[in-house]
Formats: sequence, structure tokens, C-alpha cells
Amino acid sequence: MLMKEEKRQSGAEILLQALKDEGVDTIFGYPGGAVLPLYDALYSADFKHILTRHEQGAVHAAEGYAKATGKPGVVIVTSGPGATNAVTGIADAMADSVPLVVITGQVGTAGIGKDAFQEADILGLTMPITKNNYQVREVEDLPRMMAEAFHIATTGRKGPVVIDLPKDISVSQMTPVKLPPVNLASYQPTFQPNQLQVKKLVEALAEAKKPVVLAGAGVIQANASQELIEFAEKFQVPVLTTLLGLGSIPYEHELFLGMGGMHGSFAANMALTDCDLLINIGSRFDDRLASAPGEFAPNAIVAHIDVDPAEIGKIIETAIPIVGDAKEALKLLNATGSREPNCEEWRKLNQSRKKMHPFNFDRQATDEIKPQRVVELVGELTGGQAIVATDVGQHQMWVAQYYPFENENQIITSGGLGTMGYGIPAAIGAKLGQPQKEVVVFVGDGGFQMTNQELAILNDYGIDLKVILMNNHSLGMVRQWQESFFDNRRSESVFSSQPDFVKMAEAYHIAGTRIDNPTTFEADFKAAFEKSGPALIEVVVSNTEHVLPMVPAGKPNYQMLGVWSK
Repeated sequence: MLMKEEKRQSGAEILLQALKDEGVDTIFGYPGGAVLPLYDALYSADFKHILTRHEQGAVHAAEGYAKATGKPGVVIVTSGPGATNAVTGIADAMADSVPLVVITGQVGTAGIGKDAFQEADILGLTMPITKNNYQVREVEDLPRMMAEAFHIATTGRKGPVVIDLPKDISVSQMTPVKLPPVNLASYQPTFQPNQLQVKKLVEALAEAKKPVVLAGAGVIQANASQELIEFAEKFQVPVLTTLLGLGSIPYEHELFLGMGGMHGSFAANMALTDCDLLINIGSRFDDRLASAPGEFAPNAIVAHIDVDPAEIGKIIETAIPIVGDAKEALKLLNATGSREPNCEEWRKLNQSRKKMHPFNFDRQATDEIKPQRVVELVGELTGGQAIVATDVGQHQMWVAQYYPFENENQIITSGGLGTMGYGIPAAIGAKLGQPQKEVVVFVGDGGFQMTNQELAILNDYGIDLKVILMNNHSLGMVRQWQESFFDNRRSESVFSSQPDFVKMAEAYHIAGTRIDNPTTFEADFKAAFEKSGPALIEVVVSNTEHVLPMVPAGKPNYQMLGVWSK
């Protein structure tokens, strides 16, 4: 008896089946000539495709989706300019360890390397900004490459992977095959920490008089917030976070000292300066935290827990290196029979610093709206429970300082690359990933004008998003640096003219409100914020305000400018 031959499938169908097998339900993308066969297959496939208005927006939206859900974001763009427009988002995802699979169209295999229409060397362009990248030359390789791409993107230190798909591969036929589990000999990330190294850390903690924990994005990516809180409470160790670590311990927790680094709190930065044991969990000691590495935690034994061994010892000399998953490391630490170290005076000192030198601003001012108060007010209106996305600039730092984050996966922001234009599309992705949660995005008037076209899709997909536009008529952070370090020379950082942002919102068929009266600001804002449906709320804020405290570039953390004292 003849066996029935299994139906052959096109490369496009094989790719979509691979996405389905990986549990993908949402794709962000923008079609073009090189991916037409793939989009034709997508026409009858069971995926939610989000048609953004720019390829950069598609990647940022996928990042927001990934950060809010913990699942990999998936992007499809066409060749040439479609792929190059995605490069900024790919670089952003690499800097912040965001799991993405980005499928770029490519000219047919016969045209590669011949300057064909809309050809770009996307492998060469993305090699430094991806965990791995592939170009499919034989359709039979596509299933394996897809499986490897998802495995690499979502394990170890997470990050973006690019699959470059020539147009002819999309239409080539093959018989589907069942693949064995992915096992790459050259890629075996360490998940379980070395127990001897964990024991060393426990011993150091028992001897410490001034221990402190630095929690980074690695805690959140490992879903280890509960283990972190358990560790802090068990050993009564103060905790500070990086920007991307916010939410790993509740804002109001008595052991939380705030964010550390350039715009960190006085208590956090002084704890970094004075500690005798620094336990870094999932932070890479970047230059916004350790601006002067030679004077960073000068009296401390440094322990560093990180899933990426390349980060350990790269910036700060590390005495106790622990390679592995943050959640697994914290589980081991919490399972020890050790008791809290004898550091009551240290805890009292940190609490005193936190109380005496809080984040603050001139609350008596009545002639202008203070941007810090806008963030505080949103925190009050949302009970600290909203997913908060930001663009990049002063407003981003005010959100980090004043929004009372309570949970992991709650802040959606561009950390390592600092990408203006990130906010709106990332917030859209976050809302699509967590539709039941309230999502708010803060943007500046500069970044808003880079990707505001993505507002067009709010109504298309029923996305209830509140966009808070903090308008200070300038590139605020650039202006702040010019005023602080360049003798007030505001070179090309102030906007002499601006569009009518409310009319722009209305052009996209969403509600728009402009608030500029300091006397009625809070009542006006509440009224606009509490309306149902997507909305843009433009708040005209002070155009002279600085983000403070501030550690000047290259200076140690204790040399903060603008510390507020009660």
C-alpha cells in the first residue's frame, strides 16, 4: 500500500507554522515587495497582525509587548529601507536585553550582492546589534533557523535575533519536518548558579556591616521580584535599583532606597558609596550608574549575579562572581539557614537619609506647572498600578523618580540606547500585550514628533491609551546639560515653533486636551484623564526645570548636584 505523501508547503507557510508552534499570536509589521508572499500567506492565517505606520514603530511596539508580557516580540518588515528602518529598534532591544525575532525580507537569492532594488546587507548591519542573525539560503533550513532564533532570543541573556528571508525562499516548496529540541553546542547559557559561589556570598553577608542590594533588569527578566523581596526581608538588606530594575521591589517598601545613579536618590547613591558588601543582581554596571568606576563602591566587596558571564568584571572588579539565572540564585540564597547580618545602625542610617533627602521640587510655585507633580498626580490617579511607558529625556527621569512602581514588568522605557521616539509605539505594544491593564505613556514634545504617527492605530485596534505630552518647548535634557555645563548656551535645543498638538490628536480621531493654567491644572488634568477612550493630554510645563539630583558625567555617585533636604 502506498503511503499518502504529506502536502508540501511554501517557505512562507513553513515560517508561519513555526511562529504558531512557538505560541506567537501577535505580529507587528509593515509589508513591502520582498515580503509579499509572506503577507499573502498571512492573509488567511490565525494571527493578530498590527500594521504600524513605520518600521521603527513596529520594533518598538514589539519591545513594549515583550517587556509587558515576558514573551518574545515578533516583527516582519520588508527588505532595504524596511529593514534599515528597523535597525534602531533592534539596537534598542539589544541594549536592554529584550527578546525579539525580527524577520526581514530580502531580494531573491540570485540578486543578493548585486545591488538589486531595495537590497541591503542586513546581516552585516545587524551583526553587532543582535544575539544572532540568519539568512535563509535553502528553504529546508528555515524550520531549524526559526526554532534556533526563538531559543536564542528567549534564553540566557535575552535579546533580538534577525532572520533575513529572500523572496524566492518564501515561495519555495518543501515537505514539513519534525525537528528535535534545539541543542546548540556553541550556545549553552548557564542557568543554575554555582553553589560554592553562592555559599561565599552567604558567608560575606554574614560578616557584612553595611550590605546593599543593587537590582537590575535581570531580576525582572527572571521573574524574580518575589524572591528579591523575600531575600531583602529575610536578611534585612536595603535595596536600590537601576532604571530598568524599577518595580522589582515596591516603591513604598521600607527597605527600598530608590533608583541609583546619575538621577538617583541621595539615599541610594550614598548607600552605593558607603556599603561594605554590594550584591549586584542583574545589572551591568552601566555608565549611568557607575559614571566613575574607579570610585564606585570603593569600600565594598562586590558580588555580581548575572546570567551573562561577559558582564561580570567588565566594569567593576568582582570578588564573588555568580553566573546564572537571578531567580535560581535568589532561591538558593533564601533557602540557606543563615540569619540577617548585624547591621541595624546601617539600616537606620539609610532610612534617615531616605527621609531627610527625598526626591522633591518647589511645591509652592504657582506661576507654572511643575512636571514632577504631573507624574505624582498620575501615580495617585492610577494607584501606582498602571503600566507606564516613557519616551526619553527629562520626563523619563521624573517618571523614574516620582511614579510609585509596585510591580515587575511595569515600566516600559528605553534604558541602554536612550531612544527618542520609543514611547508611543512601546506603549501600544504593552497595551496589546496586557489589554486588561491600564497603560499610560509620558512623552516629551521632542520625542513625540518622532513617532506620533503611531497614534493612527489606536482606534484601528481599540487601544485605550492615555498619552501625557509634557511640553516644555525644548529638548529638555539637552537644554539642561547646556545650562549646567555649557554656560547656558542653548544651542539648537529650544523649539521656536511647534504644531498644534491637540489638533494633531484630533486628526487621528482621538481626544485632545491642552492644559496650561497652573491654578486649575489638577482639576483640569483629572477631568481629561478620567474620560474613557484613547486621549492625548498636553501639559505645558516649566521650561526651566532640571532633573535633580544629578551626578555629573565622570563623577562619583556621592558628588550629586541639587540634593533636596527637608
